[in-house]
Amino acid sequence: MTIRLVDAGWGAELTNALRADASELRIICPFIKVGALDRLMSLGPANTQVITRFNLADFAEGVSDVAALRILLDAGARVRGIRNLHAKLYLFGASRAIITSANLTQSALDNNHEFGLVAEDATIIATCHAYFNDLWRHGKIDLVPNQVDAWAETVTRHRAMGGRSNNRAGLGDFGADAGVAPPPPVGVATAATDAPQAFVKFLGAANNRVPISCPTMEEIERAGCHWAVAYPATKRPRSVNDDAVIFIARLIKHPKDIRIFGRALGMAYKPGRDDASAADIDLRPWKLTWSRYVRVHQARFVAGTMANGVSLDELMATLGANAFAATQRNAERGEGNTNPRKAFMQQAAVELSKEGLVWLSEKLQAAFEAHGMVPQVELDQLDWPQLPPGPETDDGG
Repeated sequence: MTIRLVDAGWGAELTNALRADASELRIICPFIKVGALDRLMSLGPANTQVITRFNLADFAEGVSDVAALRILLDAGARVRGIRNLHAKLYLFGASRAIITSANLTQSALDNNHEFGLVAEDATIIATCHAYFNDLWRHGKIDLVPNQVDAWAETVTRHRAMGGRSNNRAGLGDFGADAGVAPPPPVGVATAATDAPQAFVKFLGAANNRVPISCPTMEEIERAGCHWAVAYPATKRPRSVNDDAVIFIARLIKHPKDIRIFGRALGMAYKPGRDDASAADIDLRPWKLTWSRYVRVHQARFVAGTMANGVSLDELMATLGANAFAATQRNAERGEGNTNPRKAFMQQAAVELSKEGLVWLSEKLQAAFEAHGMVPQVELDQLDWPQLPPGPETDDGG
């Protein structure tokens, strides 16, 4: 009997197990992100079966990826959905079973404190296969590509309209009912740890800084940053990809600083959809010259005033060249600008390094806990975007 208790290094445990036996891969996992899945599928497992969640709210909130479902189907895997799934189980042929708290996400595999066991005992492995087979039977129907396409469109539309939790029309749960109790809610903080990119987006300019006593709600209403952050009409923001974390910051005076007071997930710029309309410009005339958008969803803001936000000066003083992606690259290769204070001059946004993302995520989370968040009911009173009707997806495709 071989059983090991493990509390770290789950990425290596999964890849080592798959390298040892790729004859059959079976996965039970609520949340699956593309980056972590790619690591497994690159090893070419045969006869792959996956049980996961088909709750579109999970995909809308970024804790799981619709694109991961497409990757599985393209690789010939069979996928079924179970409502309110909690379990995480990875089976590698008849040779190894991994039972863990870790979802198939990069943060869970590489960073989080996750606990579980790795077993090569035949009895345990057989029991795990029996559990998988029972849950598989509850799933009943295999996922097909046109369902994934329809879900992707539904999720994209929801996000483009701000991703409000109280506006989830069409975000159904298409998993089968296996009698599992609902889990606690998840949110953007979970998704941020697996973000492909992270940016600090600046609001305001050197000649119109606000006092540090400026209420955050006042700036949210002025900027409309609860559903989009604006870029100059002369420059489309093509560097931002889907699911990038957008830290929302305002230039302030007395003291001269930049305060990060919000966080959201961004969407890649799409011409037309993400250009200011005449109605947008009527509401906020300054959008005539700041007419390009990165739409955001799952936006959260620190309650109170800018004083409750996180100082960009502190970030730069703490991390130096490692604060931003560009200065970190320059430092590593020994050429170019490595001064973070020069990295964002006359820029609408600056891309963070991984270290910058972690530091700022922790600081902003601490600010949320200390000062609270702007209540969603207050944000609901603001203007929200409308999109033309899309294809019907209520039946799941």
